[in-house]
Amino acid sequence: MLFINKSTKGIIFKVFVQPKSSKNMIAGLYGDTIKIKLTAPPVNGAANKMCIKYLANVLKSPQSKFEIISGHTSRTKHLLIKYKDNKHSEAEFEYLTGLIKSLL
Repeated sequence: MLFINKSTKGIIFKVFVQPKSSKNMIAGLYGDTIKIKLTAPPVNGAANKMCIKYLANVLKSPQSKFEIISGHTSRTKHLLIKYKDNKHSEAEFEYLTGLIKSLL
């Protein structure tokens, strides 16, 4: 089951990043994480930057709404998608949860 958690700033979910892949793609569910294959190498934060850029593009959201909150040097990362105007609402939580689940 996919890890999704509420926070006061937004919604938190886990991704498992596989750097240096042949193309950027969502590879499906990997345990309780979303597995993402990225072309960027795990050097100088390149894979982290590509992870944010790729997810923002796929979810059609600005990159500024995404933040890696843990796992900067790990393949498993906790990502935060920030609520609009930093205001929590149940409707926005459900919307963001739906977006994340649409990746699978």
